[in-house]
Amino acid sequence: MIDITVLAVFIPTFFFVSITPGMCMTLAMTLGMSIGVRRTLWMMLGELLGVASVAVAAVLGVASIMLNYPEAFAILKWVGGAYLIYIGINMWRSKGKMSVNTSNATAVSRQSLFTQGFVTAIANPKGWAFMISLLPPFISIEHDVAPQLLVLLSVIMVTEFLSMLAYATGGKSLRLFLTRGNNIQWMNRIAGSLMVAVGVWLALG
Repeated sequence: MIDITVLAVFIPTFFFVSITPGMCMTLAMTLGMSIGVRRTLWMMLGELLGVASVAVAAVLGVASIMLNYPEAFAILKWVGGAYLIYIGINMWRSKGKMSVNTSNATAVSRQSLFTQGFVTAIANPKGWAFMISLLPPFISIEHDVAPQLLVLLSVIMVTEFLSMLAYATGGKSLRLFLTRGNNIQWMNRIAGSLMVAVGVWLALG
């Protein structure tokens, strides 16, 4: 199974990154206000499936390198840590603008909502880069990959769902909070600081 220390680092890091306003979170908020939370759940389901697919593909792809080429994995670990530091710095420098995609906000069919969530998740290149850089370093080659992946994936699914649900149910109050002052900027800075810290920890660990 996965090391408790590793899990203690992964959970808060992914939580703050997930809860920070982005395409999926602001989409959930917009749909929650326009078509209701219950219907928005279909978009969330598609997004969760997309995120899970990206995470599994990223880990399995890197795991094959990790098992067959340990030296290459060591390099990848350094590159992943450096990329996380880069993301963290960019989040610190962010001006805190909300990323809203409302082009299909009026789509009410379950299939359309599910597809929109799934495509949004798998078509995001930043999501792929993030999963490839963040997840593999948390996997230990000394233990079976499957149980570790299952634990990390469970954390990701629960965190993503709760974050989207918070945005969908928050509605106008949450939008007002996020657009007031520098609230988004401070959220980005908290998440960015965690990303930098984890990047250093992964690279030197």
